[in-house]
Amino acid sequence: MLEIKDLHVRYGNIEAIHGIDIYVKQGEIVTILGANGAGKSTTLLTISGLIRPSHGSILFEGTDITKVPANRIVEMGISQVPEGRRLFGTLTVEENLSLGAFTIRDRGTIERNKEWAYSLFPRLKERRNQLAGTLSGGEQQMLAIARGLMSNPRLLLMDEPSLGLAPILVRSIFETIKTISESGVTVLLVEQNAKAALKLAHRGYVMEVGNIVLEDESAKLLANPQVRKAYLGG
Repeated sequence: MLEIKDLHVRYGNIEAIHGIDIYVKQGEIVTILGANGAGKSTTLLTISGLIRPSHGSILFEGTDITKVPANRIVEMGISQVPEGRRLFGTLTVEENLSLGAFTIRDRGTIERNKEWAYSLFPRLKERRNQLAGTLSGGEQQMLAIARGLMSNPRLLLMDEPSLGLAPILVRSIFETIKTISESGVTVLLVEQNAKAALKLAHRGYVMEVGNIVLEDESAKLLANPQVRKAYLGG
């Protein structure tokens, strides 16, 4: 479904991504692990069209999207749940969801997507008229995910969905990601909670300072001594 080939990304004179290769098959959950500054978020922003690579290509369902504008990439079926949620705090839950559907023209589809989002996160339905900025951290993360689903994505990019959440909420969010995957949405997940991500994902990549240093099935990465020492606490 997604194929990244020899991707290089620069910020001015500094190269942040040094020629990485990543692929994601339809129906998979794939995770990218790594410390802060490894290049994980930059990779997702480049797939989304918000950063332009200096070299390399990104193919989505066989189509080269390397130079496609970000809004068109959403229309093609890729949506991103950004790090830090990036909600519109002075708008209601319902209004944030409506903005997530800005590429959809059909009212019926928008309403169906909204009902699906509310079925995934019943608490959001209870708070549909509440301002997003007044929600708890966990509720804001639910809304960020729900908003990302409003555009009918076939590939959902998720950047640190568990960041800053209590362990019980982390479990709930990861259960929901599994449900989203089972509904037919492919997921590319960037996550610092390596153990939770690898238990959920089919495959994983480990990034260090702009390079992919490991790639394997999740079970093998969980058992890998190098991964255990660096990301799983020994």
